[in-house]
Amino acid sequence: MKHVISLLGWIGVVLVVAAVIIRFARPDLPQWSQGLALAGLLVTVLYTLTQWRDIARSLGGRGVRYGSMAVTSAVLVLGILVAINWLGSRHNKRWDLTEASQFSLSDQTVQILRSLKKPVTIRVFYTGSSQAEHDRLDEYTYHSSQVTVDYIDAERNPLDARRYEITTVPSYIIEYDGRTERANANREQTITNALKRVIEGQPKTIYFLQGHGEPDPMGSDADGYSTLVTALQNDNFTVEPLTLVQQGAVPADATLVVVAGPKTDLLPAELDALRAFLRRGGKLQLLIDPPDQGKAPDVTGLIALAREWGIDVGNNLLIDASGLGQLLGTSASVPVAMPISHPITNNFGVMTAFPLARSVQPIEGGTNGHVAQAFLQTSPQSWAEANVATVFATGRVERNVNPPNIAGPVSLAAAVSAAAEEPATPPAGEGETPADDAPKPETRVVVVGDSDFARNGAIGIQGNREIFLNMANWLAQQEDLIAIRPTDPANRPVTMTASQGSAVFWFTMAIVPLLLFANAFRLYWRRRA
Repeated sequence: MKHVISLLGWIGVVLVVAAVIIRFARPDLPQWSQGLALAGLLVTVLYTLTQWRDIARSLGGRGVRYGSMAVTSAVLVLGILVAINWLGSRHNKRWDLTEASQFSLSDQTVQILRSLKKPVTIRVFYTGSSQAEHDRLDEYTYHSSQVTVDYIDAERNPLDARRYEITTVPSYIIEYDGRTERANANREQTITNALKRVIEGQPKTIYFLQGHGEPDPMGSDADGYSTLVTALQNDNFTVEPLTLVQQGAVPADATLVVVAGPKTDLLPAELDALRAFLRRGGKLQLLIDPPDQGKAPDVTGLIALAREWGIDVGNNLLIDASGLGQLLGTSASVPVAMPISHPITNNFGVMTAFPLARSVQPIEGGTNGHVAQAFLQTSPQSWAEANVATVFATGRVERNVNPPNIAGPVSLAAAVSAAAEEPATPPAGEGETPADDAPKPETRVVVVGDSDFARNGAIGIQGNREIFLNMANWLAQQEDLIAIRPTDPANRPVTMTASQGSAVFWFTMAIVPLLLFANAFRLYWRRRA
């Protein structure tokens, strides 16, 4: 009986230690840690009550005093470690020191995760090791408690793999609010794009106007927009061409109409169709190139439409003498623009380049109650040259900031928004009248003095791609998606000649081990002598 009672002390210690381990190793099992801790304390109290005389007699010896000091020191060290772990778990800070922030999520991904209103479940199908997937998705769960990740071995769980129609690994099944999307690559851009699609649901439609010499939005040559279209599709947009002359009106499913670089002006009926679209709360983006005098007339109808919304499109050509273009490999005819505070340029600190651009400035005081705001401007060393014909004819220009020229900095992009004139409800049926309190959608217009910056030949320059996508998301009233987007990690292979590879091999596999062995032998010989 006495032997059994003496074991109670060890059992109590084991139970308490197990409770502590479970508390930190499996915080999702609080009932286990609490139960074990309570049982351990009860057993320890029972042992103390039955063996108090032996305990008191043992505490009187010198060895016990020294031992108690050692135990106290160990408990203090353990307490310090527990406190550090507790503080670290609640004040977790990370620093990514890689050049391209390889182990950090982009601003847009973080913004999307922090804006989640409902739970997201990511089912990861893998084979072999899932460490790479863990490393990637741990960043997602770190930024949002709404994200839950379930790792499934496709080989050990073939029924689950068949249920989700898994054909390649890794595969990511993302579920949100009853909707499902999938991604088939362990890249942030792929996963985040799928996450955006499942959150937003039905993609929004962007129509590119055609019929006036505009570039083909699907064209893959330098003048086309195929690279931009792919980026828009990744942002959950559908891109379609639009010929207003044939259709007569903007389709009802249009979120945004883009008029990009027309060579000839729009017909009055087309302009009226765009005005009707804007009255219903439509979104319009005008990319108007500088006047190509001598070859084609200016698009005066579109310019007049922009003025109706408080935006003045200048009859000029922007010249940038700051030298910033040399950093990008461009000339003075390609002004480098920097962002001005606006929702479109939120957290956007990247340069953008606009080949052959014209000024786009808000009209002071606005027009028809519409007050626009610039969001991109050139450097103070730039100016807007009004003598466009001479510049195109000679290819030369001298700095002149006297009127009608405009001294820099000069804005080349402006945006405006206003409540729509017509309610968002569809036309009333027979015997019905529209509700007086029907919500009015918001009309938004963006005008840029260049269409080349988003074409295949220039969209890769600095922030050109990002700024267009930011404009599209602002126009679509998706401000929460305006941020720096994820990019694929840069590939930095190490290329060596045969002699260099041989030198690295012999240095690491032979010379260094021999030096270590020689140093060890020298120390051994010295001690022996």
